[in-house]
Amino acid sequence: MRTIRSLLWIGSGRGLTRSGMTEAPELDVTWVPSLDEALMLPAVRFDAVLVEIEEPQALELALADLDRLAERRGILVATADAAEPHADALLALGIGAVFVVDPKRVGGGFVTEVNETLDALQAQRMAEPRPGTPSATGVEEAPPIVTVSRLEQPPARESNDDAPPRVLGRSDAMRQVSELVDLAASSPSTVLVTGETGVGKEVIARELHARGRRGDAPFVAINCAAFPEALLESELFGHARGAFTGADREKTGLFEAAREGTLFLDELAEMELPLQAKLLRVLQEREVRRVGDVTPRPIHCRIVAATNRMLADEVARGHFREDLFYRLNVFPIRIPPLRERRSDVLPLARSFLALHGPREGKQGCHLSLAASHLLEAYHWPGNVRELENEMLRALMLTPSGQLITPRQLSPKLVEILEPIAHGARPDETLRQALDRIESWLIRRALANNDGRKARTARKLGITREGLYKKLKRLGIETS
Repeated sequence: MRTIRSLLWIGSGRGLTRSGMTEAPELDVTWVPSLDEALMLPAVRFDAVLVEIEEPQALELALADLDRLAERRGILVATADAAEPHADALLALGIGAVFVVDPKRVGGGFVTEVNETLDALQAQRMAEPRPGTPSATGVEEAPPIVTVSRLEQPPARESNDDAPPRVLGRSDAMRQVSELVDLAASSPSTVLVTGETGVGKEVIARELHARGRRGDAPFVAINCAAFPEALLESELFGHARGAFTGADREKTGLFEAAREGTLFLDELAEMELPLQAKLLRVLQEREVRRVGDVTPRPIHCRIVAATNRMLADEVARGHFREDLFYRLNVFPIRIPPLRERRSDVLPLARSFLALHGPREGKQGCHLSLAASHLLEAYHWPGNVRELENEMLRALMLTPSGQLITPRQLSPKLVEILEPIAHGARPDETLRQALDRIESWLIRRALANNDGRKARTARKLGITREGLYKKLKRLGIETS
């Protein structure tokens, strides 16, 4: 398994998502949307910088900035086919590699190609003198150069794979969500997806997009919490050339980029009130005006919004516009947290093992019965995202083809085994065993909090009066 590499991605968030690099466990990716912002970063050493350039004209304008970046870091450049003639100019800058790709169809082989190129660059750097260092013959060595690489289009899918993926979950709650997704998919109305962090709101949004008639059109997603207000406005609506300092070219906003497809607005409640007013007008008029422009442009995309907050409460506190709330809340879909659908835990865990096992080189790993019980007993405050991370961790600790046992699970999952071991006896009733376990947990909490009863009660999630009653009932003496 490769060591984790740090990589800077400069370009659109959509391109980063399509590339699959955020899902590669061996790549620690930092993202900035523009070369200007990349140049303002501290002089952190990345293993590589990957610049996404979709337009050949933009490539010509970016050569000078790429030269400045190349002075500090090795560069990998992903460009459109039309920009291939500029590859020689990029290589002349000392840039490590140029990937000529179709930005609309980046297959799973892209991450493999990047990793293999990084391996080649690393091997060259270890074998050759540093650039500018005289060789044994007295001739200055040129910087290592990797030839231009063209990524092939991903193979066409078999006909039986063309059906959209189904929402995974056998619980009644998720079956109801799946039914709502089917109903919403056949309607052009705005959908509001709510649920705690990590429950899979974007997964549901993608499922909704795939099941409807817009499935062949773009699915464009943006996290509204990841941008300051001015930048978010430009990302959503676009801007005209000269609209503000640094706007040296026109920019198409995501409303337009989504075309006839779906625009997914994640963490919508983080949007500032002035921008909420502009979003409301876009939803009402079905047209968008770029920043610095006077010409309205029609939009045809379907809007799916998501938030982990209760928008009605945000409206009451004055943090969210009431008219925008009613405009968005046309078709609400609530995704229940994982603790409310325990029967989904094991199917989800097995699906993550099947998904990540081949990527980690750990095919054939399965959950033991004891590990399965522990997964079902845990309350999963981080929901599905936490479960996925737990399965990734378990795979890293388990040899290929072996059972995943409690030994490979996180301490937070297996700590329940200790009080159970202290409490279970063949000659005890269930009530007696539970009292023994409860007594052990309270004694441990008191010890961890220096005997302070108020703090212990808070940690245990009970009132101080409730703690006193338990201490008396269980016969626990304290000083």
